[in-house]
Amino acid sequence: MTTITVTVNGTPYTRTVEPRTLLVHFLREQLNLTGTHIGCDTSQCGACVVHINGESVKSCTTLAIQCDGATITTIEGLAQNGQLHPLQEGFWEKHGLQCGFCTPGMIMAAADLLQQNPDPTDDEIRHGLEGNLCRCTGYENIVRAVRYAADKINTVAAD
Repeated sequence: MTTITVTVNGTPYTRTVEPRTLLVHFLREQLNLTGTHIGCDTSQCGACVVHINGESVKSCTTLAIQCDGATITTIEGLAQNGQLHPLQEGFWEKHGLQCGFCTPGMIMAAADLLQQNPDPTDDEIRHGLEGNLCRCTGYENIVRAVRYAADKINTVAAD
């Protein structure tokens, strides 16, 4: 057993974990943050994407002990002061989800994309989300949702 300290969604946690514990299991089972989904356990689907120190990472292939001292943001940490993040709002407004299983990972990957490129083209959005699979929507509404969020973020930044 190893003791780790992480800050998740602004809250510090110190927990004891087995060295082989995956970050996705740590978040879901020890911190009860179940928005991060387990889809494939092989880094193929992207349902488990979180941010570690501001970077998009698939938590199904990251050990919890690798995150000792890190700052982690999950889908639960995107909304601020009861207000949905523009990406969460965009997925709602533009119907970027159907079953919702891929949505947390899709939103977290898109948040990283918009952090790096605040005004991506539709092709850049598609490329930025290549590591995330959706079996329901056909992606068009997901691209519209990310475009909606980019436009909203850029409008707020311009004010």
